[in-house]
Amino acid sequence: MAVPTFVDRVVLHVAGGRGGNGVASVHREKFKPLGGPDGGNGGHGGDVVLRVDPDVTTLVDYHHESHRTGGNGGPGRGDHRSGANGDSVVLPVPDGTIVSTRQGDVLADLVGAGTELIVAAGGRGGLGNAALASRARKAPGFALLGEVGDERSVVLELKVVADVGLVGFPSAGKSSLITAISRARPKIADYPFTTLVPNLGVVTAGEVTYTVADVPGLVEGASEGRGLGHDFLRHIERCAALLHVLDCATIEPGRDPLSDLDVLEGELSAHGGLEDRPRLVALNKIDVPEARELAEMVAPDIEARGYRVFAISAASREGLRSLTLAMGALVSQSRTTSEQLAPPRIVLRPPGADDDGFTIREVDGGWHVRGEKPTRWVKQTDFSNDEAVGYLADRLNRLGVEGRLIELGAKVGDDVVIGADDNAVVFEFDPDVQAGAELLFGRRGQDPRLDDR
Repeated sequence: MAVPTFVDRVVLHVAGGRGGNGVASVHREKFKPLGGPDGGNGGHGGDVVLRVDPDVTTLVDYHHESHRTGGNGGPGRGDHRSGANGDSVVLPVPDGTIVSTRQGDVLADLVGAGTELIVAAGGRGGLGNAALASRARKAPGFALLGEVGDERSVVLELKVVADVGLVGFPSAGKSSLITAISRARPKIADYPFTTLVPNLGVVTAGEVTYTVADVPGLVEGASEGRGLGHDFLRHIERCAALLHVLDCATIEPGRDPLSDLDVLEGELSAHGGLEDRPRLVALNKIDVPEARELAEMVAPDIEARGYRVFAISAASREGLRSLTLAMGALVSQSRTTSEQLAPPRIVLRPPGADDDGFTIREVDGGWHVRGEKPTRWVKQTDFSNDEAVGYLADRLNRLGVEGRLIELGAKVGDDVVIGADDNAVVFEFDPDVQAGAELLFGRRGQDPRLDDR
């Protein structure tokens, strides 16, 4: 079984590291057994970051290893010592990588060396009891748990960043052409589908330097999955201009430059999104006498369709200077237009709850509370600790959850569900109970033993 060396689409499963738990600790020393809370915070979990690396040209590493996870944060310790932050994982990706959800929603278009995207954020570390101390709660006997990191699956899709895309049938001479006009050295052979990966070459024409992409050959039906074209048509979507490379020396029956051009344009049209790209046509292999005669015969017909035509030979290099200068002029014009256009303004509208940061709706006799803060607070709570539960109740009350439930008609004993359905916490609604502090006969989350300290 062949091992792929070029991969331009992968599904990557990423998870940020878990935040470390805070710690509940009390400072102790001789003659001062209760010196106050000194529990440190947990460290934050490490992120998973995608970063554009110019030296990376394929996504093959993520084809072999598709799961990546950030490091976990360390737990807090006594004496105000915070836990260590988890190590972030930086994943190098090629220039031109598009990141999207499995549903097709684009998250980022990574173009330019060093461009980064935090694709999975690490969880925040839990606060220790020193950070939770206040005038009303002078010596908390609890700490917050660390949060789990983001976990998601994303699709990475590479679209080669090049100025000019070479389009043509297999063995039309695209690889030979890119060899002749640049220092790229793709594999070349005299049979179809020699090119299995896009090749990039850098061309200097006059004062313009630009990149040319040699895209694997198209065949009729490529946009529907035939041959290799379906897999690689995406690589010409970023090109400022397209060059049709037509084989004037083909010996295949039923083929000629005009019919080849019709097929290529039909496949580009079926793929879509390339209608505005300027086109040039190169009639290749005129070093063969019969091919030169054919090129001279079909050139007027192609020009009548609105194309600029160049008769060339990649083998003898005839006509290449005029062709490279023409491509450079198109690239220069495209760059000038791009600079004049204002950069798009990206507006992010995250799906929020209401103005209070949460929503409540009644489902099957229970009350479902949704919102970032209530869900996060529940995950931070150690439900084996009564004080921690009391602190959670205090936070929900200050946010206005209890008041809203009363307004909506919640009754004592009703179920209150907080969190996602697959990992929710269910409470019994009773706004009068002294949750978490009833054994101490004080307010929720308050320790009356320390009121006079």
